[in-house]
Amino acid sequence: MTATSSKAAEDVVAVRQADMKAMAAAAKTISGMFKDPTSYKSAEFRLAADTIRDKSGVVLSGHFASEAASTQSKARPNILEERERFDRIASDLRDYAVALDAAAEKKPGPMTTDMRMKPGEAMGGGPLGTHVRNEQVLSAMPAEHAFHLMLQTCTTCHARFRME
Repeated sequence: MTATSSKAAEDVVAVRQADMKAMAAAAKTISGMFKDPTSYKSAEFRLAADTIRDKSGVVLSGHFASEAASTQSKARPNILEERERFDRIASDLRDYAVALDAAAEKKPGPMTTDMRMKPGEAMGGGPLGTHVRNEQVLSAMPAEHAFHLMLQTCTTCHARFRME
């Protein structure tokens, strides 16, 4: 690898790590509002969801479009081997963020009980197989449920494609 290609690989890694940190901060913002519903502000919730939406899907997939060897990277090489699966997970993440944005748009005032999961409500998905439901089902589920499915999507991706 030449010095130029090594620098380019490090730049790609730096950009995707910055995007991952932005998505983690956005998820933390949303999580805080579910932990303390009195802190809910629709505009902030939407901004956080939109950050995740804008940095996931094809944008996230694009960060891993080629093998960029870098000592800074924590990505496993199997992303390229399992391209379809990785792209589907990145797309799922975006779909959940879109659902969260839509939920906040519908609730400009305080967080309502219909945004929250009900006791005993089944989570669905799981760390080894989170499944995106169709848009109609996603928009009908409580925002907190979509948020937990989104977090499971993150866990699934990291377990499969990230080195510890």
